[in-house]
Amino acid sequence: MNPITPHNKNRLTLALTALFATTGLVGMVSAKDKAPAAAEVSGSKDAKAKVGDIVAVAEGAGKFTTLCAAVKAAGLVETLQGKGPFTVFAPTDEAFAKLPKGTLEDLLKPENKEKLAGILTYHVLAGKVMAADVKTMEAKTVNGQKLNLVAEDGKVSVNKAKVIMADVAASNGVIHAIDTVLMPK
Repeated sequence: MNPITPHNKNRLTLALTALFATTGLVGMVSAKDKAPAAAEVSGSKDAKAKVGDIVAVAEGAGKFTTLCAAVKAAGLVETLQGKGPFTVFAPTDEAFAKLPKGTLEDLLKPENKEKLAGILTYHVLAGKVMAADVKTMEAKTVNGQKLNLVAEDGKVSVNKAKVIMADVAASNGVIHAIDTVLMPK
């Protein structure tokens, strides 16, 4: 089992951030809640720096350490570095901290890899959905189940989880940070 170290936690966070960036929820969040420019997310001082893939962007964001660790434990790094595009609703580290005690540690065990992958792929949509394009509807996730997207009063929620940072750009999609970990049925 890979313990959640600060390094692994940051990698998971970045992966989720990148995942949410692919959902296209950015336009639904107010300007003050938007993610920093891609160059800022990746840590580059060059404003014309190439945007990284979902995993790289999530790792660089500093808010998705746990998510990045989970993505690695589930064996989804290469998938989220793929061509895409993907929309990822990425739970922040604070969202993972809300899980009942022991839940995350249990999910990160090698014997729970498939369950963890199912949960993580429940946070991903095929295609790039920007926040401004979100309408109240159901959307099919990569794991085959549906999410309830709600766009109301300029705000977006996913299964009642609030999008707290939208439209984080990645080369293969978009990440939307959410305040709660989504659990499939």
